[in-house]
Amino acid sequence: MQKIRPCLWFDDQALEAAEFYVSVFGGDSRIVDITYWNEGSPKAGSVLTVDFVLAGQEYLGLNGGPEFTFSEAVSLSVDCADQQEVDTLWAKLTEGGEESMCGWLKDRYGLSWQIVPRALPELLGDPDRARADRVMKAMMGMRKLDVQALRDA
Repeated sequence: MQKIRPCLWFDDQALEAAEFYVSVFGGDSRIVDITYWNEGSPKAGSVLTVDFVLAGQEYLGLNGGPEFTFSEAVSLSVDCADQQEVDTLWAKLTEGGEESMCGWLKDRYGLSWQIVPRALPELLGDPDRARADRVMKAMMGMRKLDVQALRDA
């Protein structure tokens, strides 16, 4: 077990969300365990928690009710090898969700993601500060990040 793992609070969609995320990331992603509300609780027999792994990272999904919702204050940042991976993840995660700016999106459950091409930190850290500034300006005008447009900046 990982020492620290994010706990994602859902109203009542933790299992549905975990299954969706596992289908999006594949590979080293899976549902590990499901626990249920005990008899005597208002939600007896329904899913309480879902332990799952996405690309080797452990998460806990909790069906805690509608009291709390996700905000952009916390997001999951995904390192993407290339434009194809950016495009694939963007399409899957925005389905039923919404695009935001600078590579950010909200999925159908309201969770915020940053879909980041591996080239971005390199381009933003370019020793030519004028070029790095052009990359930043280009990125600020994008929704889904376009690696070639960032390189061309």
